[in-house]
Amino acid sequence: MNRILLVDDEKWVRSALKWTVEKTCLPFNVVHECANGLEALDWLRGNQADLVLTDIGMPVMDGITLVNELHRKSCSPDVVIISVYDDFPFVQKALRNGVRDYLLKPVQPEEMHQCLTKWLEERKPADGPIPVQADAATGSPIIQKVLHYIETTPPSLITLTEAAKSIPMNACYLSQLFKQEMNVNFVDYVTEIKITEAKRLLTATSLRISEVAERLGYADIAYFSNTFKKVTGVSPSEYRNKDKH
Repeated sequence: MNRILLVDDEKWVRSALKWTVEKTCLPFNVVHECANGLEALDWLRGNQADLVLTDIGMPVMDGITLVNELHRKSCSPDVVIISVYDDFPFVQKALRNGVRDYLLKPVQPEEMHQCLTKWLEERKPADGPIPVQADAATGSPIIQKVLHYIETTPPSLITLTEAAKSIPMNACYLSQLFKQEMNVNFVDYVTEIKITEAKRLLTATSLRISEVAERLGYADIAYFSNTFKKVTGVSPSEYRNKDKH
């Protein structure tokens, strides 16, 4: 298991982040929590973490100072910044100092999954692939069942938990098995399906963008728009307007 250190001055935020990490079903374990950068440095002097998830604005020692202090050490954990929009200039500075990635508050499970998966992929040459159970090679019929579930379920209702129930099997194991056999994460695969359907709805219907987002299971239109732009390179409104020309 990969060890995560959470650093945020608000306990409820740390609890929410820990829950979000657990929801990814990836091989990560939150081993400790700290309320500021100084506490994190003190803890790291006698303990180890593979990844630090840290807020920027904290008392005593902020996240940028923590990043700078860790950057001076030859053997320090990787860092992911947890930020709000107003912190973006500081995020850019942190990225220049070697921060691996950043997440915007409130962190959605899908965003955490993508961030942690990216981190795992970058470490693959040294650490090898995510381990799965020995009988994973015989799982093709299982994946076929999952694909059937995805194809026959409205995009807004597709979840890893429900996919696992349809087999039935453990959701975390299914997540690992799906990645091994499909060479893509379950969340990313479903996101592609949702964005493909979003393209169709944007061009073939007069639904408002908020209605398209709601139909695809996105409660937050801003998150939907950001996801759409990440996949297509343009915003939903730009995509719709471009299709009209």
